[in-house]
Amino acid sequence: MTAKELISENIPSLKPGDHVDAALHIMTENHVKHLPVVSGERYLGLVGENVLLDAGDETLTLDQFTEHFTFPCIFENSHFLQAAQLIKEQHISVVPVLNEEKEFSGVISAADLLNRLTGFVGSGEPGGLIVIETEKRNFSFSELSRLVETNDAFITQLNTLEQPEQGLITVTLKINKTDVADVVATLQRFDYNVVYFQGEEAYENELRSNYNNLMNYLNI
Repeated sequence: MTAKELISENIPSLKPGDHVDAALHIMTENHVKHLPVVSGERYLGLVGENVLLDAGDETLTLDQFTEHFTFPCIFENSHFLQAAQLIKEQHISVVPVLNEEKEFSGVISAADLLNRLTGFVGSGEPGGLIVIETEKRNFSFSELSRLVETNDAFITQLNTLEQPEQGLITVTLKINKTDVADVVATLQRFDYNVVYFQGEEAYENELRSNYNNLMNYLNI
């Protein structure tokens, strides 16, 4: 799925001549902490709620804050997971999207992206969820499938997200069993770093504390 398909129809952009109070009102109405500033079709940058709250004068216009603008964006044909990476890296609540001519197309909101990710990993379907990290060069679908199947289970969905700077890949496994304890233990035994799991059993160990690490990774 591309970024273009996730552009919100409801979240507006701001104009350079908009006043601080109006911009803050629009952010509050749309439950976001950032909005793009656009002149015509030209994307000028992203302004944050914290910058405007520190302004001290709500009658000021946005063109007086250009030095505080940031410039995150992705293109319409980008994979939607790139938006998740950008949200994680820059701690933003919307991701501006540009077309091939670098004209502003709209934004993807973190809330909409979270809903899409929920469907992407199949978390609404019956079964267990396991998230692991491994070196990209060591990733093998056939090995993961074999390890899961040794516990009388099978993979119903698998998704990956690369971390190029670290040379790692995050792998999300959806399996057909809700009791994931044996599968998790097997993956750990083969030196896979299990960062999160979810099932119906009361299986508690140190991995539970790593749930926040996954949320921080996605930053949603």
